Amino acid sequence: MIRSFRIYEKKRGHRRTGSPKLAVAAEAIVSSAIFLFGCCLFYWLLTSWLLPNWRVNQRFLQERCKVRDRRLAEQVTKEGTLYRPEIKIEYRVRGTTYSIWAYTLPNPFTPGTSDKEAILAAFAVDREYPCWYDPADPGVAVLQRGCDWWTALWFLVPVSCIVLGGGGLGYSLLHFGASAERRAVLAQRARLDLFEDGQAAAADYPNVPDASLITDSRGTRLAYRLPIAATHAWFLFFLGTGSAAWNVITGLVVAGAVAAHRPGDPLWGPMLGLAPMVLIGAGLLVYFVYRLLLASGIGPTLVEVSHHPLLPGERYRLFLSQAGRLRLASFQVLLVSEEQATYRQGTNRRTETRRVWQSEVYRADDFEIRPGRPFEVECELEIPARAMHSFQADHNEVIWMLIIEGKPRRWPRYRRPFPLVVHPSNGSGPP
Repeated sequence: MIRSFRIYEKKRGHRRTGSPKLAVAAEAIVSSAIFLFGCCLFYWLLTSWLLPNWRVNQRFLQERCKVRDRRLAEQVTKEGTLYRPEIKIEYRVRGTTYSIWAYTLPNPFTPGTSDKEAILAAFAVDREYPCWYDPADPGVAVLQRGCDWWTALWFLVPVSCIVLGGGGLGYSLLHFGASAERRAVLAQRARLDLFEDGQAAAADYPNVPDASLITDSRGTRLAYRLPIAATHAWFLFFLGTGSAAWNVITGLVVAGAVAAHRPGDPLWGPMLGLAPMVLIGAGLLVYFVYRLLLASGIGPTLVEVSHHPLLPGERYRLFLSQAGRLRLASFQVLLVSEEQATYRQGTNRRTETRRVWQSEVYRADDFEIRPGRPFEVECELEIPARAMHSFQADHNEVIWMLIIEGKPRRWPRYRRPFPLVVHPSNGSGPP
């Protein structure tokens, strides 16, 4: 039996190389750990700092209290002794007298004593000061309100972990099981041309786009497989990651608000404030599921060409493959040439696009595609003899592409462009 998941793969003889699937699985595990760590840290900061501060500042009621005693509380840990100020106060609420040790909420133990001693010195014994108590539990009170917003910077840590971990997990799921050819195409699309900007694709054609990214991908029927110019995989990846991060954060906030709920003191204000976040999260999730079903119903589109780059006046063979599970009312392939002009209007940078050529290469109507049996066809492609070649400059571009347009019966119309490079007619013939 052939194993679909190998720890190693043989290259030649007794030499071995690591399994790509194992590497992607390891990346997914690390990303999941970072994501879960960010979620746990976010929940801890929410319940131990943000919500207690909110309750103290928004829900506690003011009263007068008398200071009865002061002390510097200690906590011995493995790292050393920690301290916090505690002040014994006495106050009266609805005929009941309460005597508690308090200062602020939360009141954590921290290193150092000088700042705590300064706080204790500010409160004199047997003198009255304002205090604030919890109306749902009058036995809880504080002498100091406010919020140290510098502590809010700690939220950058869990949010960063959630975004990075979720992004890495989505990236791993996107690449898991992909062929080496598919991974190479994805890497080419994600590559930042930090060192190739302004370099000519060939010395003879300094303003013609580089065709090597297309010729690097070999086809299965014809010589070259064209990369898609705009893929929905990255859109789904970012949409799914954003939706997951938003809903996880919203869920943690709602869970923290529910945990802070006190009997007889419902948190209607925070709950109503969280309603837009919940609705946005639900909308993102529904939209992601819709686009995922759309992507799964309309499968990948493959286009292969017999030669590349192309030359005006020449004919080439074209192979098309459309996978999925749908019934198409129409399916057509268009050869398109567009001109883009970029200019400045005041301080704004504008780009205008005009289609200068369009011809129908292939068309089919009313047919069904079944799972595992993609629609495949071979046809001819001809570049007009007097066509302008591909051109790329700082402010002007001439772009050639094949556009696949399909109109399913139950889904919205889809459009997938595949870039082409056309060389000047005085160049060498097809390879």
